[in-house]
Amino acid sequence: MNKTIRVANLARVEGEGALKLKIKDGRVTEAKFSIFEAPRFFEGFLRGRRGDEAPDLTARICGICPVAYQMSSTHALEGILGLSVDGQLRELRRLLYCGEWIESHALHVYFLHAPDFLGYSSAIALAQDYPEIVKEGLALKKAGNDLVALLGGREIHPVNVRVGGFYRTPRVQELRALADQLQAGLKIALKTVRWVAGFDFPDAAADYEFVALRHPEEYPLCQGRLVSSRGLDISAFEYEDHFAEEHVRHSTALQSHRIGAGRYLVGPMARFNLNFDRLTPLAQAVAREVGLTPDCRNPFQSIIVRSVELVFACEEALRIIQSYERPDRPYLTAPWRAGRGCAISEAPRGSLYHRYTLDEQGVILNARLVPPTSQNQKSVEDDLSRVAEANLHLDDDRLTLILEQAIRNYDPCISCSTHCLHFQIER
Repeated sequence: MNKTIRVANLARVEGEGALKLKIKDGRVTEAKFSIFEAPRFFEGFLRGRRGDEAPDLTARICGICPVAYQMSSTHALEGILGLSVDGQLRELRRLLYCGEWIESHALHVYFLHAPDFLGYSSAIALAQDYPEIVKEGLALKKAGNDLVALLGGREIHPVNVRVGGFYRTPRVQELRALADQLQAGLKIALKTVRWVAGFDFPDAAADYEFVALRHPEEYPLCQGRLVSSRGLDISAFEYEDHFAEEHVRHSTALQSHRIGAGRYLVGPMARFNLNFDRLTPLAQAVAREVGLTPDCRNPFQSIIVRSVELVFACEEALRIIQSYERPDRPYLTAPWRAGRGCAISEAPRGSLYHRYTLDEQGVILNARLVPPTSQNQKSVEDDLSRVAEANLHLDDDRLTLILEQAIRNYDPCISCSTHCLHFQIER
């Protein structure tokens, strides 16, 4: 029997897309994760603009992870100018990034993903039975938002980041005022790990090639070499020698693949597996306590990994605040010049690549931006095929729900917070 199942709206993802799944004789013959939202052409918008405009322009790409776009752009442009931002300015960048990880991971764990595991259609429905849990999730998210607001000038699309540093650095007492909130957030994050580890996870482990930044001394946020679980170890300048994007007919978004190797996975699970030894002792300990080890390959358990990263981000933020001394100047400068700059940073959802070419006046000649969601699209399609084949015994409604959940494992940031993903299964 042939069947077609359509879901008009998939809630709890950012953006608009579609899935078409064909099943014949107990096998998935086609799995297409489509993005049908109109392209936004940011790479085109950047051409002809001054390099110092890039951090503000790229921040507008995403309302959930604008800091990631700003950090990748500033590091790439500073590479062209020969600027090396270190000391307290570098620490403030990590602190800003911690704020983004906290608010983004808290949003996903509590409000987008946990309802799947607990049988609720939304966080609003979840709050009716678990009001204290939802309040704690909101408090954790607010801690991240307040960090971003202080360092970035506002919570959404920060305006205080610039090439060379910040337009303004905070006073010591301004940062110290957030310490109690972050201490409370750390306690909530630890509870979150233990809470989500008790969820019922489908058996969906897969053989991924994990790809993430790795730094010699710290859990990666803004800097490091790009490594993989299959031996890749490159600088950002080598990225386009190893990764390529292609246009597929069923999506307006480009899909990435590793040249000669195919699909790969970026994001929290990749970072965790490749950098477990760089986590704080407390984050490592709570991961081990709940049985999460650095060989996790079940995408449904990514909610636990995000929760462990919440512990890390709260600890890292507190460490930076406690040792902070206001720098003598908020930014470094250097004359604009022609050149090519590349950088990768770790957005909450995975590695984000930027490349810029400037002329002698510092005007952008071309730009390339490769976000995590486009890098993960092939893995999403592969997951959907595997999950569907393992659950064909379910009725269509239950099968649809688990496939929706498989998509939300990735917390895909398709473009913005409007939720409208059409879902179709043909049997």
